Amino acid sequence: MKVLALASYPVEAAATRYRLQQFVSPLAARGVTLEIHPFLNSHQFKILYQRKALPATAAGMLKSSVLRVADLVIARKADVVLIQRESMLFGPPIIERLIARGMKRPMVLDLDDATYVAYDSPTYGALGKLKWFSKTDDLIRWAALVTCGNRSIAEYVISKGAQARIIPTVVDTNIFRPREDDRDRAALVLGWIGTHSTFPYLASIFPVLSQLGEEHKFSLKVVGAGETNVTVPNVKVEMLPWQLEREVQDFQSIDIGLYPIDTSLYGNWAQGQSGFKAVQYMAVGVPFVATPVGGSSEIGEAGKTHLFASTNDEWYRNLKLLMTDDRLRKEMGAAGRQHAIEHYGLDDQADKLVAALRAAARK
Repeated sequence: MKVLALASYPVEAAATRYRLQQFVSPLAARGVTLEIHPFLNSHQFKILYQRKALPATAAGMLKSSVLRVADLVIARKADVVLIQRESMLFGPPIIERLIARGMKRPMVLDLDDATYVAYDSPTYGALGKLKWFSKTDDLIRWAALVTCGNRSIAEYVISKGAQARIIPTVVDTNIFRPREDDRDRAALVLGWIGTHSTFPYLASIFPVLSQLGEEHKFSLKVVGAGETNVTVPNVKVEMLPWQLEREVQDFQSIDIGLYPIDTSLYGNWAQGQSGFKAVQYMAVGVPFVATPVGGSSEIGEAGKTHLFASTNDEWYRNLKLLMTDDRLRKEMGAAGRQHAIEHYGLDDQADKLVAALRAAARK
């Protein structure tokens, strides 16, 4: 079976890397050829959120739009067309309509984020409305079925009368492994790895980290925030840009993972987050504290693989517990690693994806 995947972003984006690219080989072993065509190339993705690069971004998107039209020729020969979020980053779903209605190709929509929730772009402001948030409802309606990153997204899809299958975002646990050097360090490293859009979540608990810094020695490692100069009183902060080749090592370098979500910032959009960071922490054996929102509330076993925190007091209390109890930290990390192997294995999710694609092809 031949599947053409139209993705918004190149492999540097987690959605493309972990919901498409890492499945190429497992799907091939199951008789499915997955060909991925991203809308943006690597350079376009790198400058996407730089306001000073707006002219270059606009020109690049125009070129990508022309190339996307050319993908229709390939789509005609595919058994199934898999749309990861959307085929184009702006405008109405013309390409998807031509595929599903014009060519009558079976279409699978993959949603790992609540793309149906409108929000103001922190980079482009009013121009962000060109994203055409309402298109997701059309895509859901046209899709033979929708693969969903978590239960919240699946519930929304079902409410629209469509068929949903939950396929969480996972990692290859043979690659995401605990660090081999298990020696105790002089100071613990609390860490967060994310994007410029989710960095405000981390900033929301800076007061807690500052309070902890008055009593305990630790450093804060921040990767991918899009910021270079961030200070937290009483805490040594290390700011690093995200780099693909360093991703696994960054997760392995953390002693306690941070996964805060502030629902007051983006509203219902937060409910659609897949909880992927929790899977990454567990895979490398790192205990973590998370806000129980969206996918993060469904992943792992609270109290065994991680701790939950919704208020500043809970964040303070649970982080302090992990920081002061070496045995608990190691036991929780080991339990998380085992949970990731047992429940978030790449092969199991590949089986689910193949089943979804074959079901769509039959329709």
